[in-house]
Amino acid sequence: MAMTFVPSTSSSFRPTLIRCANSNERRALFSRIAPVYDNLNDLLSLGQHRIWKRMAVSWTGAKMGDRVLDVCCGSGDLSFLLSDQVGSHGKVIGLDFSKDQLLFASSRQESLSKNCFTNIEWVEGDALDLPFSDGWFDAITMGYGLRNVVDKQKAMQEIFRVLKTGSTVSILDFNKSNELLTSAFTEWMIDNIVVPVATGYGLSEEYRYLKSSIREFLTGKELEKLALEVGFSAARHYEIGGGLMGCLVAKR
Repeated sequence: MAMTFVPSTSSSFRPTLIRCANSNERRALFSRIAPVYDNLNDLLSLGQHRIWKRMAVSWTGAKMGDRVLDVCCGSGDLSFLLSDQVGSHGKVIGLDFSKDQLLFASSRQESLSKNCFTNIEWVEGDALDLPFSDGWFDAITMGYGLRNVVDKQKAMQEIFRVLKTGSTVSILDFNKSNELLTSAFTEWMIDNIVVPVATGYGLSEEYRYLKSSIREFLTGKELEKLALEVGFSAARHYEIGGGLMGCLVAKR
């Protein structure tokens, strides 16, 4: 499928040479997870991740005919929801640093019969150097990606840059809670449910990183502060899933 977006003149994007937002190790990690990613999400969240993703997309305010971006799109769940939201006259770009995830997302797109999914294009690229012009998108989503980029401020700056004035980004991820009980419960879940289930898929080591990545992540208040610091006019972080997940909603 031909790419119809307009690349930024200041971007170092090259279709044949993709810089990645994380280390090669982390790229390899997500490539190994790709084939079983959706099955694991369903098992580990008891299907609740589908509700959280719908909430995240709804908070963007994306409407029919909009041009939208899904950063760190993974296997495409948010991209497919956005496709429904913007309709056949809209456009969805799903961007990820993992080629395997994008190939899997593309194969899912081909297997689905809904015509509106033809408005999605998959782009391998860097969340820290988005290959798009300033103010190009009407809405942006990011699912479980900000926690994993090496420079969260730069990622937020890039999102701010390519988002139209007055438009919204919705960033869904694990919640780093200030509540000791919630934090303890999250770590218990990872040790006693997430890792054992992932072990059944041969991915125990790949999912052990979750606990440390959440510990190193930002709290909801810190995410709101970061969004305001890079220029967003308003930012609010919502705790969902009983405090296990969170969604930062920021308006440019």
